[in-house]
Amino acid sequence: MSILVRLSELLTRASGGVSALVEAVRTAFKGDPELRRRVAFSIALIALSAKMAKADGIVTPDEVRAFHEIFSVPREEMRNVARLYDLAKKDVAGFEAYARQMAGLCGSGKPNCAMLEDILDGLFHIAKADGVLHDGEQAFLARVAEIFGISERHYAQIRARHVAAGEGDPYILLGVGRDAPFQEIRRRYRELVAESHPDRLIARGVPEEFIAIANTRVAAFNAAYEQLEKSRRPA
Repeated sequence: MSILVRLSELLTRASGGVSALVEAVRTAFKGDPELRRRVAFSIALIALSAKMAKADGIVTPDEVRAFHEIFSVPREEMRNVARLYDLAKKDVAGFEAYARQMAGLCGSGKPNCAMLEDILDGLFHIAKADGVLHDGEQAFLARVAEIFGISERHYAQIRARHVAAGEGDPYILLGVGRDAPFQEIRRRYRELVAESHPDRLIARGVPEEFIAIANTRVAAFNAAYEQLEKSRRPA
């Protein structure tokens, strides 16, 4: 049974908004923490993207396309996504309350949790789709990162891989110092690529529908590494 079918069942039971849905997930999958994380991840990305759309004030066709790029949904199950998206947009609860609930349900409780980073990556991918990160979106993403327990330095790395191609600082993106020897840069690059392999994301609970997040992340690492490789190459 797919994650979205499970989500449909929970939506039918939960009549008190997204907060009630989160509690339904917590109860329904109490004995299966792995499945709980996968369902919660789907809810987090769908619901927070709806709240981000409200922060920005408009949903563009590009943002809809970007959502489908990272969330490959069979046509027959799109209604479940649409139901949750609309529920989140109409819910009177603010996005900060959502973010805290999602952090409690999906997160490890430790700083810079990888799964919460995956959610933030997905939100960045959607936000930048129209070619610009609007002020409202930037404030939204920074606050969600803070609630998620993502450090300022780590948030800067995440943000750097979503700026326009060639405009991001490759040192920040790879998390290395400007005076780092090239061997260290290569080692760090390989670590980041390995950590972002789709199998690693699935192992920590990211649903298969979202593994395109890994591909966009690796593409950013590749571009940063290539930029530094060229700049460090002897003339």
